[in-house]
Amino acid sequence: MTRNLENRLKEHNSDGKKEAKYLRGKKPVILIYSEQFNDIISAMRRELQIKKWSKVKKEALARGDFELLKKL
Repeated sequence: MTRNLENRLKEHNSDGKKEAKYLRGKKPVILIYSEQFNDIISAMRRELQIKKWSKVKKEALARGDFELLKKL
């Protein structure tokens, strides 16, 4: 979740000390899906919802396969 998506991607792809351990060796980070919200609470809820999904369901969302997403 971020207020500035472009800066967030730059941070993830930088070689700085603030680099997340999870992202080491997984660069470049490429944005495959995003949503916009008018308030931070809604954004946080959606992020938490998606994080709880299975890998298959997340991949369907990333591909835009909404029929499969409904089934899952």
